[in-house]
Amino acid sequence: MSEFVTIYESQGMLPAQVIKSKLEAAGIPAFLKYEAVGQVLGLIVDGLGLVQVQVPAEWAAEASALVEEVPAGAEEELDEELD
Repeated sequence: MSEFVTIYESQGMLPAQVIKSKLEAAGIPAFLKYEAVGQVLGLIVDGLGLVQVQVPAEWAAEASALVEEVPAGAEEELDEELD
């Protein structure tokens, strides 16, 4: 079984979903790891809103390179669009 590594973290689901979609579009398997209670209650305090994007260890270098291509500030722009 493959070991999974975290290549991206965000406070909230939307930025993590964007990164996950980008990775999957490039053929890299990815999944989101988060506390369910944070999503159910809509909490983003004390780590409850933390979402980790994880990939198999053998894909980590390629996945990290793709994440670095995401423009700086893109996460803030997503948050502003939701407000």
